[in-house]
Amino acid sequence: MERAVYKQLVEWKNAVGRKPLMLLGARQVGKTYVLKQFGTREFKNLVYVNCHNNEFATNLFSDFDIERIVYQIGIQTEQQIVPGETLLVMDEIQEVHNGIASLKYFCENKPDLHVAVAGSLLGISLKEDESFPVGKVNTLRMYPMTFSEFLAASNREKLGEAIDSLDYDTMRLFDSECIERLRQYFFTGGMPEAVAKWLETQNPLAVRKIHHEILDAYYMDFSKHTKTEVQRIRMVWGSIPAQLAKENKKFIFGMVKKGARAAQFETAIQWLVDAGLVIKVHRCSAPRLPLKFYMDHSAFKIYLLDCGLLATLCETQPSDMLLGDNAFVEFKGAFAENYVLQQITASTPMSVYYYSKDGSTQEVDFLVQSPDRVIPLEVKAEENVKSKSLSTFVNEDFKSLNLKGLRCSMKPYIDQGWMENIPLYAVEAFFSKAASSAR
Repeated sequence: MERAVYKQLVEWKNAVGRKPLMLLGARQVGKTYVLKQFGTREFKNLVYVNCHNNEFATNLFSDFDIERIVYQIGIQTEQQIVPGETLLVMDEIQEVHNGIASLKYFCENKPDLHVAVAGSLLGISLKEDESFPVGKVNTLRMYPMTFSEFLAASNREKLGEAIDSLDYDTMRLFDSECIERLRQYFFTGGMPEAVAKWLETQNPLAVRKIHHEILDAYYMDFSKHTKTEVQRIRMVWGSIPAQLAKENKKFIFGMVKKGARAAQFETAIQWLVDAGLVIKVHRCSAPRLPLKFYMDHSAFKIYLLDCGLLATLCETQPSDMLLGDNAFVEFKGAFAENYVLQQITASTPMSVYYYSKDGSTQEVDFLVQSPDRVIPLEVKAEENVKSKSLSTFVNEDFKSLNLKGLRCSMKPYIDQGWMENIPLYAVEAFFSKAASSAR
């Protein structure tokens, strides 16, 4: 599978002043696969060391003598490590003491060697026993596959290119197929193993089995990486389906535990955020740049890193996701919102918030900070696409700001002046273009 991050890896390889690379992401998003693919294609040889449960790796960083480290890796792997010709990959680097810290010395003492490490955010963010090599590494963040990556893996790359170019006329011709592919993506999500299994077998139960295995691994990791917060983390994690099932998806601590207060669960929530397992979206009181100035720290929503894992966590029936429009309307639009947020987060650096009006039910699903404007975004999964809250927000409450709203729905593209409607399957393309146009 060709991943979008691959182009960034090539840019890193050729960059002047290149530093050791840290490819970060949640477990199972495909970090190891893409680094091996990159090393095989772009270098004369790939030298790979997996640090997990590896006695050799455990003892490798007894000091920071980089020449010794490289020499011993060469002996262990029976390969010649040649700067400029070799990609040295150290996987699960967070598993060994001083592994992350050693990158500073690779940067300073052997800058001509291409070094890339992969690690789960779960482990690296919680590494308290050693210093992080600030300023001595390049970092790339990797996410589950986006919808465009899903199309490419499905051998519909040309269709994906039409969507990426925002060719709305062509999209209309292939609307039925785009919706069908999107329905499949809602079910499979973007975890590469789940996508591969679906494309290989078309078997929903086989895909669900992989989802369960990933979720079980996350659940076990809670206790592996923290002893003090594990119970609270599990309680927050378990409350996510019920939180998203509400019409108002603001996170309610009382739904985690009766009578619970924010102070009791703030650490647990931040732990999940740092691990890359959830995406936290804060309330914003006004659509003015920069949005962070108007952020409400006490009010937020929480979404899962992947819409397929969300469907499994919520125990939805595969048939409800794959047949008809249930995938889009089920669960009060939570899957559609999770999908939209997932695409924006994975494909752009844009900050995302939401808006709710004090003393009112009025809410705008997301406020997206593009490089030059604020985009009020409403997600509509059902056929009824009236946008009363968005209209009030743009045309009345903040009329003086001359905002232009965006609605993502199953309807084709239309420009109504005060608002554009784009198909749900074009979300990634729309925001990728918005991010690049202002560069």
